[in-house]
Amino acid sequence: MVRTDGHQLRSIAGDTELASGIKVLSRAHQRLIRDRTRQVLRLRQSLLEYFPAALDAFDDLTRADTVELLAKAPDPDTAARLTRAQISAAMRRARRPGIDAKTATMAAALRRPGLTRSEPVTAAFAAATRSLAAVIAALNSEIATLQRQLSAEFERHPAAAIYRSQPGLGPIVAARVLAEFGDDPDRYASARSRKNYAATSPITRQSGKKTSVHARYVHNERLVDALGRQAQGALVGSVGARAYYDLQRARGLGHRAALRQLANRLVGILHGCLKTGALYDETTAWGHRSTEPTPPPAAADAA
Repeated sequence: MVRTDGHQLRSIAGDTELASGIKVLSRAHQRLIRDRTRQVLRLRQSLLEYFPAALDAFDDLTRADTVELLAKAPDPDTAARLTRAQISAAMRRARRPGIDAKTATMAAALRRPGLTRSEPVTAAFAAATRSLAAVIAALNSEIATLQRQLSAEFERHPAAAIYRSQPGLGPIVAARVLAEFGDDPDRYASARSRKNYAATSPITRQSGKKTSVHARYVHNERLVDALGRQAQGALVGSVGARAYYDLQRARGLGHRAALRQLANRLVGILHGCLKTGALYDETTAWGHRSTEPTPPPAAADAA
């Protein structure tokens, strides 16, 4: 390949050491969040089998106050004896708003009569719940630690301001996007190249008179997840992004397809900002949309 097609090859891209470090932190942070999700799902299933009232009382099994109360009262009898003072104190330590109303609702749910398991089975489930609560509490602590370090490292990057200026990109999602795209300025020859790597652009195949358009199923899963989160957030943070999404829905696209179209547009905007070193500007990014022709339905549906 090098001998016959060397003219088609480019030098391998190399990220800075700072970007490589951000990538390590970003992926570690995401792995811990996924580990916590696994533990929460195990906890939810366990509670369903012997203490379903806890799922009515605790709306989020990852909250610090929920984990604290489950560790303190992991079975129905003990939970029913929790005082309002104990519940409100846990909520206060977790800095939750509306403590009085939530305390009353939680206490009522925990004291509501329900079917119970035998004492030995309940005791075994309670021990498992206490262990899972301890694991989730430890994961919460480590996730917060990594998040602070990731945010600090991301802010040191020269392009941090450009990434943060993009609609839908908070510090953590922005750090993930930077980490997965890399920061070599020569890695992506054009906005299309960046979109292709991001898997937001469709693949068009043509054979004779037949043309078909397909979504890209081979992709960087972490980058696709981050860009999807950006597109979702941009619906609230950008008038132009919302109008573009609504246009795709009006043309008959489903939510996910329209969101992928929006993500594709946002990748192109990010590429332009990085190439020029300019911060995101709503008017520059979307002002041309009123005169831009509507793309053909086939390409839009596949994108």
